[in-house]
Amino acid sequence: MHDGSGRIVVQNLTKNFGQVAAVQNLSFQVEPGSVTGFLGPNGAGKTTTLRMLLGLVTPTAGHATINGQLFHQLENPARVVGAVLEAQGFHPSRTARDHLRVYCAAMGMPDQRADEMLNLVGLGSAATRSAGGFSLGMKQRLALATALLGDPQVLVLDEPANGLDPEGIAWLRTFLKAFAASGRTVLISSHLLAEVEQTIDQVVIISHGQTMYYGQLDELRRSQQSRVIVQPADPNKLVAALQEAQITNVTPMPEGRVAVVGATVQQIGDVAARAGVALYGVQEEKADLEQLFFRLTSGQYAAPGTQLPPPGQGQPQQGYAQPVGQQGYPPNQAPPQQFQQQGQQSGYHQPPPGYQPGYQQQGTPPGGWGPPPGQPPTGTPPGGWGPPPQQQQQYQAPQQDQQHGGNA
Repeated sequence: MHDGSGRIVVQNLTKNFGQVAAVQNLSFQVEPGSVTGFLGPNGAGKTTTLRMLLGLVTPTAGHATINGQLFHQLENPARVVGAVLEAQGFHPSRTARDHLRVYCAAMGMPDQRADEMLNLVGLGSAATRSAGGFSLGMKQRLALATALLGDPQVLVLDEPANGLDPEGIAWLRTFLKAFAASGRTVLISSHLLAEVEQTIDQVVIISHGQTMYYGQLDELRRSQQSRVIVQPADPNKLVAALQEAQITNVTPMPEGRVAVVGATVQQIGDVAARAGVALYGVQEEKADLEQLFFRLTSGQYAAPGTQLPPPGQGQPQQGYAQPVGQQGYPPNQAPPQQFQQQGQQSGYHQPPPGYQPGYQQQGTPPGGWGPPPGQPPTGTPPGGWGPPPQQQQQYQAPQQDQQHGGNA
């Protein structure tokens, strides 16, 4: 059991790459004894933030500390922080055991620690195999074993489930929860939202390099209104009764169902009972982490037309915003006829009016035409070979006709 040290504090962290602000005034705190998810769209600044925390990138402003110290101030960083940002950096001809023994020597750990960690992550039987032949999932396990060598207080993992099979993901989930339950700190970044939801206790969601939410996952769920779908015997009568009870966010749905936002299942059941309306089905739809994520990140980098409707509007799930027209043209209007795509090859010109490619001029082949006998030759045709004269004349390009005065 650790003593509870290992708190991560990110305060007003900012990083600019030239004119690009990758991280903007980011602040959050990760407490020992919990698994914290660090989530955001691609390009939101997650990896840059983790690199600043681990001393790999210098912040433009602000700071990120572990146990109140910057990473380079830690006396023996590998005994305090275990980190996996990429499952790479293994010597391809070195065995898994020898890879870990090198790190054991650097940390002052006994060689037996290497075998203990290989067994822990499920690579005991592959200890003598070269890392160059490992699958992506096996490399992820070896990287995690490396991070755990120093018995750290803090684990920082970027996409730790990448490449793992379902059994490996389930093992990782159980391990991280047990690691945090011993009083240590876990910070993980992942795009597998459904899996992260089963693992984390608190969450940090960022977008465009800024904090959109930081706190307990349960609090985030409670802050969002749920929707209840009911199947009443008389939809119109139930809607009228709900509105009379000041429950106004009610939307009729297909097949006689009714969607209600802002009321609990018990409240709806009480209203239906007083109105004498039988309910044949009741389903409460609570927002999962994926839905909450999309709402908070506002569809950063989403393709046009894929933005979700705002929460609490009672709109059907299949409703989407109208696609945004291309920049410079009104929506649903084609570009002008003289428009030409950019990036055309040098020397390209529009064909003359009335020009059609030869394969459209061909029409029905002349009578008696057929392919040459035997198999068509491969490689370079023999000298003097060519298509039949009539076909050659038919496929002459217009410019060649003009060049020869039309006397082909």
